[in-house]
Amino acid sequence: MVEARKLAEIASYHAHIYFDGPAQRVIAEWIRERVAERFSVQLGRWHDRLVGPHHMPMYQIAFDVAVFPQLVPWLMINRQGLSVLVHPNTDSPYDDHLVHALWLGEALALNPDVLPRKLKAGEELIDPVVPNTAPVMQA
Repeated sequence: MVEARKLAEIASYHAHIYFDGPAQRVIAEWIRERVAERFSVQLGRWHDRLVGPHHMPMYQIAFDVAVFPQLVPWLMINRQGLSVLVHPNTDSPYDDHLVHALWLGEALALNPDVLPRKLKAGEELIDPVVPNTAPVMQA
């Protein structure tokens, strides 16, 4: 039997908000604005072209472990039909995206070939989350 992993292995989380076409981008913009108003997170750049393992346009929300219990339920009830990938950041980007992730809405295909199975020894788990939002509302 395998020993249970410790929650302390999770450095942070990412949520990827996917959109397809102008109508869904408007929804994604609405979600982004509401998240910025409510949560201390790091909003990533818009990716209208495919990047990394993602097969659809998207943007990323990086957030600390402490933000998870408020942000993820908020996304659950406010995603307005968009697919959202939420994954931990540990020492295995491959497992984080493909094994340990959760999907809100339709699970989308990812390209596993670009995800390392393990980070190299001494390599940072993930860039630290530096919030670029200033919440003014409650979740």
